[in-house]
Amino acid sequence: MSADRFERHRQPWTADEIQKLHTLAKKGMALKAIAKALKRSEESTKDRAKADGLNIAKLR
Repeated sequence: MSADRFERHRQPWTADEIQKLHTLAKKGMALKAIAKALKRSEESTKDRAKADGLNIAKLR
């Protein structure tokens, strides 16, 4: 695997990203959509939301 494949791997969250996460979560967007909008993995997005005490809607 090439070293530059995951440029965003383990990057710290910026204040802008956290703000956007909170906004999108409050709008009731699904985890997959939020992760895509933030260009983050679903796992990373879910972990951050949990750390911030946010509830993310689950698509059914």
